[in-house]
Amino acid sequence: MFEFDQYLGFLAFTTILLIGFWLMIFLLTFVVPYWIGGSILEALKEKRDAKKAKREE
Repeated sequence: MFEFDQYLGFLAFTTILLIGFWLMIFLLTFVVPYWIGGSILEALKEKRDAKKAKREE
């Protein structure tokens, strides 16, 4: 069915495809929510600090 070269190519393609799939799953479930949550918390902290500075003036 497959020659050895075709088999190695198929294995390489499948490996790259699976690595990309799991990387996308990891990014969408862990990295992106962490990034968005951190930016929201940072924005809230800046607003709170601005209100505190305005009150102290």
